[in-house]
Amino acid sequence: MQVRPGDLQRRLGEGLAPVYLVSGDETLLVQEACDAIVESARQRGHGERNVVEGTPKVDWSGAFAAAGNLSLLAERRILDVRLPPRGFDRQASDALRKYVAAPFEDTVLLLRTERLEARQRSSAWFKAIDAAGVVVLVWPLGARELPRWLGGRCRAAGLELSRDALALLAERVEGNLLAAVQEIEKLKLAGVRSPVDADTLADAVGDASHFDTFELIDAACAGEARRARKMVRVLRQEGVPVFMILGALASQLRNALRLAGGERLRLPPRRARTLERLAGRMGKAGLEAAVSECALLDLQAKGMLRGDAWQSLERIVVALAGASVGGLEAELDYLRHT
Repeated sequence: MQVRPGDLQRRLGEGLAPVYLVSGDETLLVQEACDAIVESARQRGHGERNVVEGTPKVDWSGAFAAAGNLSLLAERRILDVRLPPRGFDRQASDALRKYVAAPFEDTVLLLRTERLEARQRSSAWFKAIDAAGVVVLVWPLGARELPRWLGGRCRAAGLELSRDALALLAERVEGNLLAAVQEIEKLKLAGVRSPVDADTLADAVGDASHFDTFELIDAACAGEARRARKMVRVLRQEGVPVFMILGALASQLRNALRLAGGERLRLPPRRARTLERLAGRMGKAGLEAAVSECALLDLQAKGMLRGDAWQSLERIVVALAGASVGGLEAELDYLRHT
């Protein structure tokens, strides 16, 4: 069963499905959908949670079989599987379909991945999940949808913005939803009175960190390795959240990947030219590897892998600028070691 993100909470209120698949490129919306599923499962007694990272070395048959081995203290479990960007190979597909055909009664399987292509959504493993569980496809917000989404987030935070203020906020965040949440939180903490007009918004919320973030991405795309490294260190010293930079970076890399695949995107002309140059320099394979590195950096920033997330971010942007540096994928075995 396919469910829109806005209908997920209602569907969760009706009961848990044995398996969920959440797919999309909007990091914030995917994370919030997964958090809602995990929280609903926990409220129903699924107190143990196991995370499986989808790498080429994963034994998928063993990973799904282990879902039935509950600890002595847990009655129910959440198996949280992060699928690789390119989806499942034949072995993984067979293991998943076998599990979905006879899921463990006390386990909720949560699969999360980036946006699935049409061919992946027509695969046997996708159809098996669609038939047995719940699929949540998270699509990017378009330029026309963003102000409405921002208005809803502001109302949830107890704020009311004028149409001009919403348009200004949408322009500032440039579709980066993680940055949008940060800006709304700043407004809330500033204690401004509603309704908030554009002038009040401009005075209450600074945008230096946001634009510094995109200047960093532009520097990396332009091949300015030394400048990009310096900007990462400055942003860290200024206390900018690493997730804010990571969200913007991953979003732009995915846009570049779509451009490399021949898609037409509605982007500001300057942004489109920058990403087209990056796509031409790195190619589709290079961009896919960079997106995978961002996914590993996200895990590292959340404490699920060893290492300093800021140092890893610096290595990623320097690599995007054309420097030859090692990636997180090459050190994955070490980063997982506890």
